[in-house]
Amino acid sequence: MAYRRKDRFYRQAKQEGFRSRAAYKLQELARRLRLFSPGQRVVDLGCAPGGWLQVAARAVGGKGRVIGIDIEEVTPLGFPQVQVLRMDIFDPATPGRLRELLGGLPDVVLSDMAPHTCGDHDADHARSVELVAAAGRLAAELLRPGGWFVAKVFDGGALSDLLRELAASFDDVRRLRPEATRDGSRELYLSGRRKGGKGGRA
Repeated sequence: MAYRRKDRFYRQAKQEGFRSRAAYKLQELARRLRLFSPGQRVVDLGCAPGGWLQVAARAVGGKGRVIGIDIEEVTPLGFPQVQVLRMDIFDPATPGRLRELLGGLPDVVLSDMAPHTCGDHDADHARSVELVAAAGRLAAELLRPGGWFVAKVFDGGALSDLLRELAASFDDVRRLRPEATRDGSRELYLSGRRKGGKGGRA
């Protein structure tokens, strides 16, 4: 099936002021997992263009804190509780900088990062898995016990190894596919809760 860029989620995002259709993916994930509550600290890895920042900022409210990080510049969103760092998640200074800005351990670490695709499904999948593994290691270092990690990945043969790696640091690791995912897309979302908390299935 051909990808219809201007489908109902695209049009809805334009109407409701979201910067990307991906906002609806996070909204569904948040409902299913009960990710957010007012006053939380949230980290959004690979946050450009800002759709997930918008959803998180509204969910945690003015007393919350949302830190986005991306190598690309993000136009200011107008939420005082949001701050965006133009950094690489692989920069050794990233964990310390995030802790400094958050003022405590985050409750949620999100990653909607995707590699620059080359059209080779196996190569794109491998790069995607590498990104999620790196995001998972950062999340495991930062998150409070019981805090949520949610990340996008391209489905493929290395997914089982990735799930095993994540299971070493996170409980209740599972796969989800939001309704707003494009038809024919190999995108999946993986979620888990940092070991050490009460956790459990939401």
